[in-house]
Amino acid sequence: MKLFLLFFFVVSLFGANIHMPFASFSTSAGVRDIVVHENKLYVATEASCVDIFDIQSKERISKIEVAKIKDFMGDTIDAKIYSVDVIQDKVLILAQGEAGFTQLFIHQNGKTQLVIPSSQMLSIAKAKFVDENSILLGLLSNELILYDIKTQEQKYQAPISGSKFSSFALNEKKDEVVVADESGILKILRISDAKVLQTLKGQNLDNVFQVQIANAIVVSAGQDRRVVVYDTKKNAAYYKTSTFLIYTVGLSPSAAFVAYSSDEHNNITLFERETQKELARFGGIKMTPTNILFLNENEFLVSSDDKIINLYKIK
Repeated sequence: MKLFLLFFFVVSLFGANIHMPFASFSTSAGVRDIVVHENKLYVATEASCVDIFDIQSKERISKIEVAKIKDFMGDTIDAKIYSVDVIQDKVLILAQGEAGFTQLFIHQNGKTQLVIPSSQMLSIAKAKFVDENSILLGLLSNELILYDIKTQEQKYQAPISGSKFSSFALNEKKDEVVVADESGILKILRISDAKVLQTLKGQNLDNVFQVQIANAIVVSAGQDRRVVVYDTKKNAAYYKTSTFLIYTVGLSPSAAFVAYSSDEHNNITLFERETQKELARFGGIKMTPTNILFLNENEFLVSSDDKIINLYKIK
């Protein structure tokens, strides 16, 4: 009886205010990246494929597969899909290649074309469309490459800093990018020529795992257990601390709400950006969260190393 009461007390203390998923998507494997385009959810998995779901039905409607690769031992393994992006009818797929390098594909009209093979010996960590003919690549060496699809040439290869690359995020117009690395310093660059427009520092003291930007607001997820909010127009910033490493962060389209992975139980905390007030916590995530993606001001997705992507409602 005492054990039961203790269990009930613990559950009440730590779980009473944790909201569970409204719905979920079952993917092929652990998830590295997610993007939504025209009511479809595109999921980069660790199983050599991009799963495509209908947002409304939550059903997988198709799958884009890439060839498996051979590891250093000569064994055939799945190629991890590191990032995915969509523009019009083109799907951009950054996949694990051979010999420790990466390969880049574009899927269009039912065909998957190899754009950058692993033989080019590039270690690309993230790839996103800038427009229909241009791709922005973030290298582990912390360099940015603006790649022209038509000419198959680099418009530039620009160094960011001597620190290891972590992540980048494009603004809504896709004319600026914010880059994060292990130094904790963020840089906002103009994409057309890689000119540094703004440097954001003094808040994260260590590696920044992830960064997001919306409506001139930048948020970062830090190894130092800080989620940082920068207002780039007002040149103001603040941070909130967590009890655990913050692996991922999300920002609503209007930048009114911030969500971040906040504890060792993989829960997500949501707060109001302007007031800094914590609004709710969300749970039911079995493994380390990898992405938080807002669909609108009231719904957001959370992916993880698990096969399940959870959908949550704020209200």
